[in-house]
Amino acid sequence: MENPLLLGPIFIPLAAAVLGLALSRYNRAQRALGVVAGGLAWVCSLILLAQALDQGVQTYTMGGWTAPFGIILVADRLAALFAAMSTTVVGGGLLYAYHCHDKVINRPAFISLFLTMGAGLVGCLYTGDLFTLFVFLELMVIASVLLVAISDNPLGLEAAIKYLFISAMGTLFLLLGVAAMYATFGTLNMADIARVLATGERPFLATEAAVMLLCAFLLKSAVFPFHFWQPDFHTTAPTPVHAVLSSVVVKVGVYGVIRMLTLLFTEEAAAIQNILIVLGLIGIFFGSLGALRTYDAKRMLAYSTFGQIGFILVAIGWGNPAALVGALVYAVNHSFIKSSLLMLTGVVSSRTQTKTARLTEIAGVGKHLALTNALYLLGGLALAGVPPLNGFISKLALVRGGIAAESWAVLGLAVGAGMITLLYMTRTWQLMFQRKPDETTAPLKDYGDSPYAPLLLVGLCVVFGIYAAPLLEVAALTVSELAQPEIYINAVFGR
Repeated sequence: MENPLLLGPIFIPLAAAVLGLALSRYNRAQRALGVVAGGLAWVCSLILLAQALDQGVQTYTMGGWTAPFGIILVADRLAALFAAMSTTVVGGGLLYAYHCHDKVINRPAFISLFLTMGAGLVGCLYTGDLFTLFVFLELMVIASVLLVAISDNPLGLEAAIKYLFISAMGTLFLLLGVAAMYATFGTLNMADIARVLATGERPFLATEAAVMLLCAFLLKSAVFPFHFWQPDFHTTAPTPVHAVLSSVVVKVGVYGVIRMLTLLFTEEAAAIQNILIVLGLIGIFFGSLGALRTYDAKRMLAYSTFGQIGFILVAIGWGNPAALVGALVYAVNHSFIKSSLLMLTGVVSSRTQTKTARLTEIAGVGKHLALTNALYLLGGLALAGVPPLNGFISKLALVRGGIAAESWAVLGLAVGAGMITLLYMTRTWQLMFQRKPDETTAPLKDYGDSPYAPLLLVGLCVVFGIYAAPLLEVAALTVSELAQPEIYINAVFGR
């Protein structure tokens, strides 16, 4: 079904990014423009999600060139769900930036780069061909690298350069995969490729292309052994950027893996899923133990992302419908939890004169920040999976998937490792909000960033915990559509 609304979440932020550069002398107007553009993109993505659930797959053919020859945007339930999740967090990040006191927010290019990153992110989700996926992915990466490079943190430039080189490896994997696909199939349209692969035929280089694409997606999600770039890059990012990077940008790789297993390489899915279970378990323990032992509150949440992505990969690895529902619910809920916690950490950090997030230097800083205190506690409990918050629903859906898979050992290890999350979150909360400032605490300021953007995201954590049925139903409908890849293929070809 041709739907021009698909252009909204991509081209509204891009148009606003260009306009933002023209308003470079008016920073407050730039910030307001960012909030408005983010809000419009969010509304468009929610409407598209509702249409995908009610009417089926939504498509838009660029320039009138039909598939497989032209570029086509596709919003099936999976893409629409991930896009709605992403625009929600990006909109929250723009709202946080509106009240943020970081110097980097005043740079003429900041809001434009932020909007470009958001547009690239949504473009990765809506695109229906592999080369356009590469273009949008690189647009997102370049914008995020520049945002980290201009950060107030003196280590930001070093971290950005490191990631730029490491990202080049992911770009190489992706380009090799794209080239192998084109050499093999003569097309890069995913529906067209899926139509050939569905016959059981595996032409020359098809399997090699699958390996390259899988490596590219795992690197973008910072999955072991491609994880080493993430803590430095994310930790040095400005708070609103870090909130987006660690919550939704890393989900692009998860989205790519799900798309590979359910649309393209369905016959190879079982072998890939076994790999994902192993890598997911390593990520759960490495991330959880790294978060427990780190020295910085933002870095702790960056390490925590390893563990949370690990839970999602394990669920994808189990592969049964209940587990896939759990993976989708976990991905959405984690995005809201992690972005809110990172923003709240930024609120506390902004109260220090050095804007530090080192645990020894922010001890007691939040003692008199009652709203931030309550929100951080709720977010931490949600991340640990304590009822009745949405993190508990995520863990419960994950357990249901493990029971359906009868993978008792893996399930036991995953649930046991989840207890570590409660340890490092309660420890950090007590340190920041319950202790009194001492001689190691950084000098404080009388003002700081506003907690109202994370308030909205924590509110979603509470709502999706108490009223979990709508999200579970959306995830179940999405999984049922993924089980029938011909729905996606027929929609792209207008059947």
